[in-house]
Amino acid sequence: MTPVNVRYMVDDVDEAVAFYSRHLGFDLEFQPGPGFAIISRGDLRLMLNTPGGPGGAAQPMPDGRKPEPGGWNRIQLEVEDIEATVNSLRADGVQFRNDVQGGKGGKQILLDDPSGNPVELFQPASD
Repeated sequence: MTPVNVRYMVDDVDEAVAFYSRHLGFDLEFQPGPGFAIISRGDLRLMLNTPGGPGGAAQPMPDGRKPEPGGWNRIQLEVEDIEATVNSLRADGVQFRNDVQGGKGGKQILLDDPSGNPVELFQPASD
């Protein structure tokens, strides 16, 4: 499979790299400066950018809106045991937006990275 690239705006690239590496199993691929890094987990590559700087991703739109962290779009990371994963992350001080929710497809919960970007943890329903 070809890697999937997702860009996340973050307040602090070093803090985001540490968070995703420590808590969610990402590896640092490339960090040419303080405002940009690429981290990966399997075929998922996160491109982390600060909102300011000379790069194209940091530039305002023609209507004046500026890139910023947060929102509701998110990556989804599949986990084997959502309750154990959540308990471990909560013990490390990770902040969650909600509690584990169940549905026909499985269970999910949303956590925030240090800049307020959501990450969905998902455990598929067992057959």
